[in-house]
Amino acid sequence: MSAGKFSVLIVMVIIISVGLMSVFTVKQTERAIKLLFGKVVSTDYSAGLHFKVPFAHQIRKFDARIQTLNAQPEQFLTAEKKNVIVDSYVKWKIKDLLSYYTAVGGNVQRAGDRLAEIIADGLRSEFGKRTIQEVVSGDRSKIMELITTEARNRANEFGIEIVDVRIRRIELPKEVSTSVYRRMEAERERVAKELRSRGEAAALRIQAEADRSRIEVIAQAEREAEIIRGKGDAQSTAIYAQAFNKNPEFFRFYRSLNAYKKVFKTGKDILVLQPNSDFFQYFKDSEHNMGMNKPHVPKSPQSLAPDLEASQPALPQPALNPPIPGGETRENTSSEPSPVAE
Repeated sequence: MSAGKFSVLIVMVIIISVGLMSVFTVKQTERAIKLLFGKVVSTDYSAGLHFKVPFAHQIRKFDARIQTLNAQPEQFLTAEKKNVIVDSYVKWKIKDLLSYYTAVGGNVQRAGDRLAEIIADGLRSEFGKRTIQEVVSGDRSKIMELITTEARNRANEFGIEIVDVRIRRIELPKEVSTSVYRRMEAERERVAKELRSRGEAAALRIQAEADRSRIEVIAQAEREAEIIRGKGDAQSTAIYAQAFNKNPEFFRFYRSLNAYKKVFKTGKDILVLQPNSDFFQYFKDSEHNMGMNKPHVPKSPQSLAPDLEASQPALPQPALNPPIPGGETRENTSSEPSPVAE
């Protein structure tokens, strides 16, 4: 290879190297800053290809995406002077590249430390105003909103935009957990007793109302039953009297047959009666039994009373001649014979 060709090759390599050092690219997820001997020259670079002066300009690139800062769990005092362990994280991104580079020198670790201090101050301030119950359940979302607003205002000085601040978890130290849990348990028991007492009062009120309604319904039903029963008895009495007045003799005969059937049901009953008793009036002679065919003459209620009484079966009376042991029978010393019906 001749000296001329070698010189041309060296010049081409130098030109290509200088050309490559004179351009730089910025990605869509990056933000770039140009420095001239350590001083900031320009920061407004969009994604694409850009030019610089070799050896004079320096290019620093930073991540333009949202970044996450996981803060270390710290202890904070509540309004009750109780310690709580809070674990939080922050979502942030670069808003003003010049301010960001000036404040923290473009160091992500240094920016994270500054943000952690800001978040810790906000948590300490808000937790100190509230009780454990409020920070755990009641005002948790409000606390995060206030801390996000305050941290956003303070982070603007560093060219950082706070997207969100979230509390991952809140824990109690072991020495505090026992007392807090006992107090919460006592509170829950109080609420449970109150709810049970209200339920018992409602149950008693419902039971009393049901008893009162039951008594009213039963009383109304009994009243209506008595009215219906009275009407039925009146109607039965009217039908009974009407049937009796149609043929009183047949009615008396029918009542007597029913009485005979009940008295002589077993065949071992013994009655001691007078021969001319009304109980045997239909056993005396056929002429009297045929009296049913006689013309019917209505009777007054006063005249029917003895007939109704006679139609009822007589109660058994003690025998005048009880049997004597040994098979003998005591004789009747009365002047009238006493027939024995069996």
